[in-house]
Amino acid sequence: MSAALLEINGLSKRFGGFVALDSVDLAVQAGERLGLIGPNGSGKSTLVNCVGGTLRYDAGRVRLDGHVLDGLPAHRRVRLGLARTFQLPRPFPSLTVGENLCIPIEYAWPAGARPDIEALLTMVGLHERAQARPGDLTQVEMRRLELARAMAAQPRLLIADEVMAGLTHGEIDELLALLLRLNDEGVTIVMIEHIVRAVMLFSQRLVVLVAGRKIADGDPAEVVRNPEVERAYLGE
Repeated sequence: MSAALLEINGLSKRFGGFVALDSVDLAVQAGERLGLIGPNGSGKSTLVNCVGGTLRYDAGRVRLDGHVLDGLPAHRRVRLGLARTFQLPRPFPSLTVGENLCIPIEYAWPAGARPDIEALLTMVGLHERAQARPGDLTQVEMRRLELARAMAAQPRLLIADEVMAGLTHGEIDELLALLLRLNDEGVTIVMIEHIVRAVMLFSQRLVVLVAGRKIADGDPAEVVRNPEVERAYLGE
């Protein structure tokens, strides 16, 4: 098997005496759709923040396509092909929807060819909302803008952090279809999500974190039947 696009080895993070990540190993292959689940406090957000460059880890190594990311700031990781969404969307409220895409484009593409803003808005279904302000968007439109902002960097790896939160079944299905289309176009996607139905429909492989440790990794249908996973979600 060829080297993974994303390689995480021995990733550890403490907050005082609390162990948020306990020597986590994870590899994501190019083109893969990986789901990451776990109860509240399992370390999912800490893992994403460490990989994305917004949080320093205490030990371990992270590589993207062979590039060591340790110590690199978030914007340098973006330029190497890593993008992420945030659980709470962070648009610039004083800018229009279209203008909000200019910022990540400037960070990711300081020179040379840049993605077309109109095409990005069309891709996520916000073309008619280009002149709207973020405060005027519905919840699902805000999630679509968050995805567009991430995709403005034209990443090879997208970490989608709870993009389904608060949406209806129909809205979830629409975003799932968008993520699947992005994957078909060559974007490797890691989905972190509490909505198990969405993760099961999306993922080719499922990883479970509990108390900062990886307890399961494999076929989604088999992982959710794992007794240790059932105990983590349902108790004894």
